Amino acid sequence: MNTTEQPQSVTFRIGGMTCAACSGRIEKVLSKQAGVSKVNVNLAAEKANIEFNPITIGFPEIKAKVEGMGYQVFGGTKSELKIVGMTCAACSTRVEKKLNSLSGVYSATVNLATERAVVEYDPGELSIKQLEQVVNDLGYQAFSQEVELLDREKEAREKDAAYQKRRFSVAALLSFPLLLLMVLEWSGVKIPELLMNPWLAFALATPVQFYAGGQFYRGGYKALKNGSANMDVLVALGTSAAYFYSLALALRGTMHTYFETSAVLITLVILGKTLEARAKGQTSEAIKKLIGLQAKTARVIRGGQEQDIPVEQVLVGDILIVRPGEKIPVDGIVIEGMSAVDEAMLTGESIPIDKHPGDSVIGATINKNGALRVEAKKIGKDTALAQIVRLVEEAQGSKAPIQRIADTVSGYFVPAVIAIAVITGIVWYVTTYDFTKALVAFTSVMVIACPCALGLATPTAIMVGTGKGAEHGILIKGGEHLEKTQKLTAIVLDKTGTITKGKPEVTDIIPMNDWKAEDVLALAAGAEKDSEHPLAQAVVEKAKQANLELQQVKDFSAVPGLGITAKVGNSALLMGNAKLMEENNISLTHLTQRIHSLEEAGKTTMTLAIDGQVVGIIAVADTVKEFSAEAIKELKKLGVRVYMITGDNRRTAHAIAQEVGVTEVLAEVLPEHKAEEVAKLKQQGYVVGMVGDGINDAPALATADVGMAIGTGTDIAMEAADITLMRGDLRAIVASIKLSKATMTVIKQNLFWALIYNAIGIPFAALGYLNPVIAGGAMAMSSVSVVSNSLRLKRFRL
Repeated sequence: MNTTEQPQSVTFRIGGMTCAACSGRIEKVLSKQAGVSKVNVNLAAEKANIEFNPITIGFPEIKAKVEGMGYQVFGGTKSELKIVGMTCAACSTRVEKKLNSLSGVYSATVNLATERAVVEYDPGELSIKQLEQVVNDLGYQAFSQEVELLDREKEAREKDAAYQKRRFSVAALLSFPLLLLMVLEWSGVKIPELLMNPWLAFALATPVQFYAGGQFYRGGYKALKNGSANMDVLVALGTSAAYFYSLALALRGTMHTYFETSAVLITLVILGKTLEARAKGQTSEAIKKLIGLQAKTARVIRGGQEQDIPVEQVLVGDILIVRPGEKIPVDGIVIEGMSAVDEAMLTGESIPIDKHPGDSVIGATINKNGALRVEAKKIGKDTALAQIVRLVEEAQGSKAPIQRIADTVSGYFVPAVIAIAVITGIVWYVTTYDFTKALVAFTSVMVIACPCALGLATPTAIMVGTGKGAEHGILIKGGEHLEKTQKLTAIVLDKTGTITKGKPEVTDIIPMNDWKAEDVLALAAGAEKDSEHPLAQAVVEKAKQANLELQQVKDFSAVPGLGITAKVGNSALLMGNAKLMEENNISLTHLTQRIHSLEEAGKTTMTLAIDGQVVGIIAVADTVKEFSAEAIKELKKLGVRVYMITGDNRRTAHAIAQEVGVTEVLAEVLPEHKAEEVAKLKQQGYVVGMVGDGINDAPALATADVGMAIGTGTDIAMEAADITLMRGDLRAIVASIKLSKATMTVIKQNLFWALIYNAIGIPFAALGYLNPVIAGGAMAMSSVSVVSNSLRLKRFRL
């Protein structure tokens, strides 16, 4: 682990959690550990995310603490490296220390004698090739033992499924005769005395109680040993009461026992756990689909030869050959060829995007027609797909604020249920002096009241909701943001690159003082060639189209929100808006009418001045995106107030706003003041969403209640945002709000039914209206129903 004081985060799977009491207990214990600053345990995802100071505590200590509580920790993938070149203990210690310092490595041990390193790591953050490279950089040679690559999480899930299946098969086979005899007896059918022998029931029920049900005793013991109580405790206590009471009756020679009650209860609970696990597996299908998108091989040119290699072996700078119909292996830049690329699987954009030399391409997208040569730029965990997978995984493992209700209730739930069950049994016995009735009521209360459904209500919906969003190019960073999005009452839209395409074109060049239009353009393009601003790029592109030779300038300097300054020869050059000219005492009075007419047509004007004299005006227009007006109309229908924010002057801003149907315009706002405008709206009581795509939008995105970055924009904007919209289409904002509303509706339904189920079930069981078998069946199906309700979100249409 890191040896710096910088907090480190680690995510790992926890096996053995059965209900919200388990996850709550783990959170409570780990939170008390020195050096641990943040703990989030997700019952549905069976994962924990821990933030800690690696100087104070390491992953091995955290793992030991969780395992000491009776759970299993699966750190991800374990791989073995063959290391050549180590000569002494200092070498092996150096390699081990370096590997353990890597973010994403849970543990690494290096054996000098065998020349092998065993590394346990997060495959989403590191690849085996990157581990090899780290060792190679130390001066040794590392070779991965690919055949020994082990996905422990997958193995653990398959092992657990097989375990439950074996025990359910035994339990069902032995419980069925007992259940059949019980039903026949209820129906009044005369049953042969041999079949009613209590010792036959004992022989059938005992393997069910202690073989199939042994897991509940083990789980309950571990929970009680650590000072908590969970579902295992309830099931173990309830079924044990019925089983051992029946054994006592059999020893006294009584023919009527309750062995069938305990056996059928355990069978139903295991069936519920099996169905729940299968349903929970479907909640993470989005991750599996995303991972499945990745290309398995790449065709690279090495040593002048084309060769097919595993995609993990692609290096930055490799030249890749991508034929029509093939997946692009990694993120890169087209260096030769033209084609259309289908990016629907990542962005949700159904129309293929034309690609030419110089255009970027994303790994896992499909090359439709022409052959392409692509230079690899991002590989492994740095690719867009890998980052999307990580983002979705983190979101699915996060908690929404509404889950605090369930967490709080679950913390007190099991002890309260045990107390109610004991009181119920005592009251029944005191009032009826019938121990059988008291036992039945006690057992019914114990098994009807399980907090599983309560613990699964929120996380399963979050998992499905964030996964559904990812399938449509909407990447939500966590449950908190998913919950808050449905509360938005105001949306602030940046103009350039958000409402408009962000690719403006020069429409007018107006020369002054005997200057020619081509000279104005050549000088302006020369001055702007080092600027990354969209308006500057439009000027440079226009000059290139006209085959003009750009003027040479020096001392270039950008003035944010205003324009640029530079020198051409010994003359001072200014190019920008009216405010820049005003600050430099350059009068535009004689040009006011002409500039206003251009701005009222929705064009942005830039004035070019040399030594204080205006030599030309360049007008640039940015095209409005195709669906901007439709999206803004839909937002208004949802009751959201829409604002447009821009650095443009009011006339240009209002012309664009009128075109797309925005009535609230924040114009002439400098980049550094965008965040202030968002803060003002929040102070007025609005829940504010900010949508932008540029570096200068990042502070405003961070200030907003929900920041949304257009995925076609900059990495900085996407990093600052809570939601990333992979497409530039503003209809994704509407889809995000609708998805948030739908997910929160499902969560509230889940919480309602989980709480109402217990609120109704416990009194009915306590009053003797529920047979323990029926109570057990209802309990087993309650969790399945909650997960199934969450899975309805998969059918939600965006």
